[in-house]
Amino acid sequence: MRHFSRRTERAYVAWIRRFILFNGKRHPLQMGEIEVTRFLSFLAVKNNVSPSTQNQALCALLFLYREVLDREMDWLDEIVRAKRPRRLPVVMSREEVASVLHKMDGVDRLMAALMYGSGLRVEECASLRVKDVDFEMNQTMVRNGKGEKDRVTLLPASLKTALARHLESVREQHRRDIAAGGGWVALPDALAKKYPNSWREWGWQWVFPARRMYFDRETRQRRRHHRHESAVQRAVRFAVRLSGIAKPASCHTFRHSFATHLLEDGYDIRTVQELLGHKDLSTTMIYTHVLNRGGRGVRSPADRLTGILGPDRTASAPEEPPSSQGNMRDNHSDNPRSGKRE
Repeated sequence: MRHFSRRTERAYVAWIRRFILFNGKRHPLQMGEIEVTRFLSFLAVKNNVSPSTQNQALCALLFLYREVLDREMDWLDEIVRAKRPRRLPVVMSREEVASVLHKMDGVDRLMAALMYGSGLRVEECASLRVKDVDFEMNQTMVRNGKGEKDRVTLLPASLKTALARHLESVREQHRRDIAAGGGWVALPDALAKKYPNSWREWGWQWVFPARRMYFDRETRQRRRHHRHESAVQRAVRFAVRLSGIAKPASCHTFRHSFATHLLEDGYDIRTVQELLGHKDLSTTMIYTHVLNRGGRGVRSPADRLTGILGPDRTASAPEEPPSSQGNMRDNHSDNPRSGKRE
């Protein structure tokens, strides 16, 4: 009813179940502020969960009492949410991005390059449909992204040839699926009722379909789902290890790198915000950390000193003068009151 994502639904159900089991399987209507506070404190103190995890558990309990049980609990608003630490995103340099992509091949490489070139999330890339890729306008339409928002982003010109060649093979596969009695695809909302013949239309097919078909029991159709996110995630992790990059890079790092490199190239932050689909500009502002260049463009005073670590110098400490320092060391070591010798 609320059109939450499936992952949010599973997460909320899991947290509500843990809350009930934690309190001896008591009904939530029989519990209140004490039980909720005790549960959240247990997560933070005993389980040592992150602030974002604790806040997710609180959101699940808020949804349970307000939306499911229709109980407006005033005390829930007074519960202090855990403060999330502000962390900078992991960003790869252009050379590191190229190194990772060179370690990949096939469809995984094309998906990774599209995530970097268009700033897509891994789910958005995997769930692209053929009609959402516009070769003429050089743009990609992201449907039902995070927060159920649509947006338009780039289609890299360097990927158009490879993507067109990939779609040719996908279309040939779709023809074979139709000939074999399949070729159906899942449609959003009630679109199948409005357009009954759209199940098999080419425009609604996935850009990156799965290798295997499945049988949908409700519609009794042989469908092909889009490529699972975990497949490209494993390929990216493996490529990062092969490239020798020490950063904890992942699929989402391509999106961070996309935004960072656009800002480095001088594009305004409002344009980057629109391409990323951020609702709040402050979310995009976090990528401006790369423009600091070691302190907001300020040149370090150490850079004005010449010859500190030149070819004739090393980073080791200078040698001590043999006169005074040596005599002081000798006098101190021969002093019987010192109780030790150096």
